[in-house]
Amino acid sequence: MSISSGDYVQVIRAAIQRVSSTQVDQVARAADLITGTLQAGGVIQAFGCGHSEALAMEIAGRAGGLVPTNRIALRDIVLYGGDAAGVLGDPQLERTPSVAHRLYDLAPVKPDDTFVIASNSGVNGAVVEMAQLVKQRGHALIAITSLEHSSRVDSRHDSGMKLSDLADVVLDNGAPYGDASLPLPGGGAVGAVSSITAALLAQQIVTEVVARLLALGVTPPVYLSDNVPGGREHNAALEARYAGRIRRTA
Repeated sequence: MSISSGDYVQVIRAAIQRVSSTQVDQVARAADLITGTLQAGGVIQAFGCGHSEALAMEIAGRAGGLVPTNRIALRDIVLYGGDAAGVLGDPQLERTPSVAHRLYDLAPVKPDDTFVIASNSGVNGAVVEMAQLVKQRGHALIAITSLEHSSRVDSRHDSGMKLSDLADVVLDNGAPYGDASLPLPGGGAVGAVSSITAALLAQQIVTEVVARLLALGVTPPVYLSDNVPGGREHNAALEARYAGRIRRTA
């Protein structure tokens, strides 16, 4: 079996087509929730562990994205909670439910905020616990996950629940079991799917939110690139509206 970048591109093209055609209703529902949140003065709280943090970065604090967005990350227990940096090297951290409570308590969360939680597997302890906590506190919850992968593995949370069991809206990133798409002769696979399809879903949601705000006659609070003339000043003025509500860290 030969493996090439061209093979991977074919897989990704098919995945993009599949996700973009099957998730239309879910994207619309997510956009409706977020639009309502922004209209009520709320902020979008984005959370993901491991590589799923890339999805949170796609939502919070990037050019072309919405300003009233905040990224919650495992490193927050060090940056804002005072833990020693060494704890971030613990491979069990994202499987530890109690860390979700620390992260929620450390975040600038308000009652009107909506959460977007990304997890390809949707089964690790911190992610499921965060989802439970978010719903217990009355927030709307949007999940981005692989339904195929999640359906084939057991939950690592004591409740036996998975991220997709708890969300108000579930978006399927279309990634295969194990995420990688091109099988290797000796076992395993290469060519991850979730990074690309989850980013696609995030950008689709943002685009739909902006369309809804424009239809309501509202100027969307959207970031410009800091690397274009006037971009930094534009962004600083918008961020000032949400002082204390959003954090921007590396």
